[in-house]
Parts: sequence; structure tokens; C-alpha cells
Amino acid sequence: MAQLFSPSFGFALRLAVIATVLVLVGSILLWRALIAYPPAIGAPVRQPVPFSHKHHVGDDGIDCRYCHSAVETSAFAGLPPLATCMTCHSQLFTDQSVLAPLVRAFASGVPLHWRRIDKLPDFVYFNHSIHIAKGVGCVTCHGVLERMPLTWRVAPLTMRWCLDCHRNPAPALRPPEEIYNATWQPRAAAAVAARLMLAYRIDTRRLTDCSTCHR
Repeated sequence: MAQLFSPSFGFALRLAVIATVLVLVGSILLWRALIAYPPAIGAPVRQPVPFSHKHHVGDDGIDCRYCHSAVETSAFAGLPPLATCMTCHSQLFTDQSVLAPLVRAFASGVPLHWRRIDKLPDFVYFNHSIHIAKGVGCVTCHGVLERMPLTWRVAPLTMRWCLDCHRNPAPALRPPEEIYNATWQPRAAAAVAARLMLAYRIDTRRLTDCSTCHR
């Protein structure tokens, strides 16, 4: 029987299969890396709806906890359900084109896919509630959100950056009533910081233990 394919065809076919698998795996890894990599510091992040903290917080005075309702009780601050947004936007600006994705998502029951701005690796444990309970304000990690027409990243959130704060948390502390006030400044910073360290019972000796952030 005549041979349909030359001996080199099988070798070429195997190379083609291997190359296809490598390209596929490489594409998946690249895609995951791009998704996981945080945005650049200071660069506004495009979202499905151009949400403005400046308008909602700065102009309208909406408290952070109205949308991020779990920030005081959970490791995650939480994103508001679309029903929270539609509390206002079922009446206000509902027919505006920029809000069309929000209105469609609410009507269909399909959630919007917001882009993460601050993202930590999976092997890092971070708890919002304990930072709030110990007097660390939102501005420390997220910046003055009430001045951001679009939200961007302000802190690197690297291990060194976090350790610097854990070694000396006093400058980041504020009274409980000022946790959500991004523009609060103490009149006597050093004295206030020392008093807050005592009030919150913060002991820095354990804050740099590996198990604090890696569990």
C-alpha cells in the first residue's frame, strides 16, 4: 500500500500540536497576568459605568458605608448591589446614556463587572474591619476619594509599604468619628497620634509577624 504521508509529516504534525498547546497556555497565562496586575498609580480606571466618588461623596455627601456596607464588619468592604444604585437612579438621570449599562444590568439581573483598583495577591490576608476598628481611615490606602471624578490607585500596597505602616501606625490613626473624613488633620499630630495608640491598644511587637498577613 502506498504511503499517504511522508515520514517528516508526522514530525511536523507533532511540532504543530506542541506549538499550538504552548501558544494556548501562554495566552491564558498572559491573560491572567494582565487581569491580576493592578492599574498604574494615578491612572483613572475605566469602568462599565463612570462612577464618580467626587460627585457622590464630595458633592452629595453620601457616607462610604452606604455603598460599602460591610467595611466595619467584614474582611471585605463589599460592593453595593445594583438595587442600592437604583434607589436613586430609578428616579434620577435614568435615561442618561452613561447609566444605560446600570439600568440594563438591574433589569436583567446580570451584575456589572467592575474592575478592581486595589488588589492584593491571594496569599495576602487583609481585613478591612480590623483596620477601621483600630482607627485607620479610608484615605490611608485609597486617597481622597471625594476629589476623584474617576477612581484611581494611590498606594502601592507592596509588602514594604504595609510593613512601614505596621512598624509605625501612629501617623495613620484618627479618632473614630473621623475615620471616613478624608480631609481631617489633627492640630497637634504627634500628641494626638500617641494618644490614639493608647486608646486603640495597638502593640507593634506583633504587627510585623509573618502570620499577621500570611495565613
